[in-house]
Amino acid sequence: MTLKQLEYICKVAEKLNITDAANELFIAQPSLTHAINELEKEMNIIIFNRTNKGVIITNDGEEFLRYARQVLEQANLLNDKYKIKENRSPKFSVSCQHYSFCVSAFSDTIKKFDSNQYDFTIRETQTHEIIDDVYNSKSEIGVLYLSSKNKEVITKLLTKNELLFTPLFKALPHVFISKNHPLANKDLITIEDLKPYPYLTYEQGNYNSFYFSEEFLSSIDKDKNIMVRDRATLFNLAVSLNGYTVSSGIILKDVNASSIIAKPLKYDEIMEIGYIKKKNVSLSEYGKAYIEFIKDYIN
Repeated sequence: MTLKQLEYICKVAEKLNITDAANELFIAQPSLTHAINELEKEMNIIIFNRTNKGVIITNDGEEFLRYARQVLEQANLLNDKYKIKENRSPKFSVSCQHYSFCVSAFSDTIKKFDSNQYDFTIRETQTHEIIDDVYNSKSEIGVLYLSSKNKEVITKLLTKNELLFTPLFKALPHVFISKNHPLANKDLITIEDLKPYPYLTYEQGNYNSFYFSEEFLSSIDKDKNIMVRDRATLFNLAVSLNGYTVSSGIILKDVNASSIIAKPLKYDEIMEIGYIKKKNVSLSEYGKAYIEFIKDYIN
């Protein structure tokens, strides 16, 4: 088994097609197929089932790929520490809830390690996918929040997947609304104030319980509810429909719509935003820089 073989199967798992993977790896398809067959034979498992439309990852393959990504992750860390920097192509990935400071910190990280070649990825995605991404080594870091309402469930899931949560800061709940919203002039907004307006939340797929929600008020019944998948859509609806959502209160004008403001919410809850990573796996220099940039923004 070689690192090159592990890179090959990870690329095939990403593309779910051997031809597409071979093209991206700049090798002949027969050579890639042979390398995979040799690895499967050596490990005595079937990683992929071949079909006319591509490949399907087997259950054994899913487990093997998790270990393969972890080995490649550790190899990259060794390269980061000891390889000549001029020959290094930076690679870093992060998955996060919909926080503008995560995007800005990601941009700063790219600028810090600017290179002629790099492969950086950021995914603003669902809470459960963030955990899955870090567990499966698709992302080095995941950024999410804990509160008294979700902490027990999320912590159990992190423990099960051998992930570590490190707090970054605590925040009181704030309402994100349009600067022209009827409540925009209030110094403190109450739950009662919000009743007439649409509640905007991020859709969580198969895990649409309040434990995985990004918003504090998901456990409270509301008459008007709208689910979205991205931050731009949420802010557009906040402006056009006088909708609202609830988050940390941190607004960065260069990332968020300039028409959105944050107002304190009278609600007995605290959110603790932090990052998750694999236990016993050190952050890369990119991961460390990313966390420091986040701290700069939240300070």
